[in-house]
Amino acid sequence: MSRRSFLTVTAAFAASLAAVAAFAPTAAAGPLDIAWTALPPLFQEQEQRQAQDRLTVTVVDTNITRADGTYELKCGPTGGTHPEARSACARLDELAGEGKNPFTPVPEGQMCTMQMGGPATARVTGTWQGRSVDATFSRKNGCEISRWQNLVPVLPAATG
Repeated sequence: MSRRSFLTVTAAFAASLAAVAAFAPTAAAGPLDIAWTALPPLFQEQEQRQAQDRLTVTVVDTNITRADGTYELKCGPTGGTHPEARSACARLDELAGEGKNPFTPVPEGQMCTMQMGGPATARVTGTWQGRSVDATFSRKNGCEISRWQNLVPVLPAATG
């Protein structure tokens, strides 16, 4: 082995040891501290965020008997009484990945088509992405219909 190869291998070994040492437990660390600090920050944020996704969805007047009611939706892990929990959590994850907050109301003064999408209304409360949610939905104009459709299957695909 040449001197240059030896130095390269030695430098790589030293860097590997330094990386391992950075994750080595301290005397004060407990088993949970070790597991938590060994995860990259991105995974820590994902775990923390998912642990907080808990929503109550109340839907009325959809003209779909099985869709009306109050449901619990839990994401991370998926659960609750929501009839499409897995799909609903996947949709919320998709919106989060796009950096969109589907619970933001239509801005004041927004130009919307004047069409009626039916009498359905919904209220979503709880926590999503570590933020408190208290949002109402309707189908009273084009903007509200679009906002509702954006959240299907969290909200049912109501018809007019």
